Amino acid sequence: MNRYQGMRTTLAGMLTIASMLASPAFAFNSGSTGADGAFSPTVTQEIDLPPSGIFNYTTVNIPVGVNITYKRNTTNTPVVILASGNVTIAGSVSVSSSSIPINVGAAGDGNLGDDGIPGVGGPGGYNGGVGGAANTQGGTGLGPGGGSSGYLSGGYYGGGGGGGFNGAGTASGTGAGGASYGSSLLLPLIGGSGGGGGAGGSTFRGSGGGGGGGAILIASSGTLSVTGAIYAYGGNSGAAAGTGSGPTGGGGSGGAIRIVATTISGNGAITASGGAGGSTLGWSCPGYYCYPGGAGAPGRIRLEAEIMQRTADTTPSRSFGAPGPVFVAGLPTLSITSVAGVAAPASPTGNADITLPSTTPNPVTVAFATTGVPVGNTVKLTITPANSALANVAATSPALVGTTDNATASVSVNLPSGPSTLQATVSYTVVASVGDLLGVQFAKGERVEKIELAAGMNGASTTTLITVSGKRYTVPSFVAAMGKTG
Repeated sequence: MNRYQGMRTTLAGMLTIASMLASPAFAFNSGSTGADGAFSPTVTQEIDLPPSGIFNYTTVNIPVGVNITYKRNTTNTPVVILASGNVTIAGSVSVSSSSIPINVGAAGDGNLGDDGIPGVGGPGGYNGGVGGAANTQGGTGLGPGGGSSGYLSGGYYGGGGGGGFNGAGTASGTGAGGASYGSSLLLPLIGGSGGGGGAGGSTFRGSGGGGGGGAILIASSGTLSVTGAIYAYGGNSGAAAGTGSGPTGGGGSGGAIRIVATTISGNGAITASGGAGGSTLGWSCPGYYCYPGGAGAPGRIRLEAEIMQRTADTTPSRSFGAPGPVFVAGLPTLSITSVAGVAAPASPTGNADITLPSTTPNPVTVAFATTGVPVGNTVKLTITPANSALANVAATSPALVGTTDNATASVSVNLPSGPSTLQATVSYTVVASVGDLLGVQFAKGERVEKIELAAGMNGASTTTLITVSGKRYTVPSFVAAMGKTG
């Protein structure tokens, strides 16, 4: 019996969720299904994120003294908390870079400049760049606003630039700060970028850049009260000390916090500050001059409510508006819908998603469906047999037919014997105005010319943005939405 593993390519992992619980008393509906029940922790804990990153609660109550953090999932999605009732945060919720302890905003991770280890971004945020080996360049921070690496130039040892987000990161000698990106609306929701790694000294590595703060959305159909704190700090770079140490890395940028509710109350801390470049106390520079790492830019905070009872500001200052869509809707998708007439599952795993009888004759028809992709484009299918002795099979479909909102195509191919993995890709050119928006958000300001959707080998998808100069920026599908900038 032959097994064929169909893949589904989806640009966004977070789709608009239809409410299953009516809440007529509330002006805003979070869309929570309530499937996860009430969340009422009594002790400090780290929560495992589900693959989607989304929690569907009825109510949330985090009491004083209870601090909640989240473990990044495999696709590094933001944290999304939906509640059909009230949300009360008297303790704390943090999606900060891992180098920041709970309730602390200015503490480094204690690493010295000779380890070169970069900081890890919070959920939905990006890691810092690695510190350079002795007398070599450091690594660039990850993310759309990743800080540049420090390098050696004319006797100058460069520190890493700070990660950018809500503004550019701070430069450090030869390490440029990362670019500003994203939207004040936090649609799509995306976290902070990592700082660049410092150049290596004469004897020891430069320190790694700090990780970017994570991203969190909390949406409540009722009242969302914050008397405790919500944190999305960017991480600090490790310090440098001792003879022959390299420069320090840049700080990661702050993350993203979006709160949407019928009523927002409470004057607790809501903070998304950037991390600091590494300190240089007791430092003996090996060159003519060594630069400490630059600071990470602040993150973004967005509050949306029908009734605003909160009077305190946030750090940095928030943007404010009436409740808008919880997720970006209408995102481009590509899916393999069937193989030889057998329907593919809605959520493929990459492991025997489709099983065909061994008597199935070749050739077979593989069918595709798209949304948001202009008609006239073609879909490329690649079939990789589990038996490495067999050659891959590639085929290209005729042009998509239908409309941009709903289009289809199919291709006839000969399937190899035994299990195989199917992967579909489609690329298309975007108009200049959309390309400019995507460039600001994800491609360091350069216009995006094409979008390429591709299925991952485990059922996940990626989106690659291709700029006019040919640079390729691959981002997780859940953040690759064409939201507005502002």
